[in-house]
Amino acid sequence: MIKGCIFDLDGVVVDTAKYHYLAWKRLANELGFEFTEHDNERLKGVSRMKSLEILLEIGKLSFDEDTKLKLAEKKNNWYVEYISKMDESEILPGVKEFLSKLKESGYKIALGSVSKNAMIILENTNLKQYFDAIIDGNKVTKAKPDPEVFLKGAEELNLKPEECIVFEDAIAGIEAARRANMKVIGVGSKEILKDADMVIEGFKNVSVDILKAL
Repeated sequence: MIKGCIFDLDGVVVDTAKYHYLAWKRLANELGFEFTEHDNERLKGVSRMKSLEILLEIGKLSFDEDTKLKLAEKKNNWYVEYISKMDESEILPGVKEFLSKLKESGYKIALGSVSKNAMIILENTNLKQYFDAIIDGNKVTKAKPDPEVFLKGAEELNLKPEECIVFEDAIAGIEAARRANMKVIGVGSKEILKDADMVIEGFKNVSVDILKAL
């Protein structure tokens, strides 16, 4: 029986994916190559350093560790600059209503994101109040598809993994949920998220009854 819901942040709850893309594209352009939205699909749900490795692979570039850390920090500074101007208008359609319905129905709610900037986003969008537990990149050491972020979410909700369901928009996140022994609802494209137990386009007009269908 499902008792808790764990939400990824970027691309599920808020529209921050575009800011990650803009910051990575800005870095790629500075390094002298193009980075497309298609390329960006490979970075979804992946840690910052792993994302940088993929970006450099696309640009056919190689740097020492110290330079890579500086490049990752530069990208993150640009990203923080973008998200610091966010407000409630960037919450994805239907999310607040869905979170409210979950609370009214007695479900526990956690955030499960590898982003170290999750708290800034939650505070700027006034979403923090909806979450009983917040697991972000400051609390985990392993990126998805490792299940650590979701297992910690279940632990902080005082629930067993099999009592939780995950909402994810990335292939790495779907795999992480599966490895955590949790049901998973994909948010986005059925073609990309085909390994999820169910896929929804978004939360607009979605009922909490979908949890009983799994």
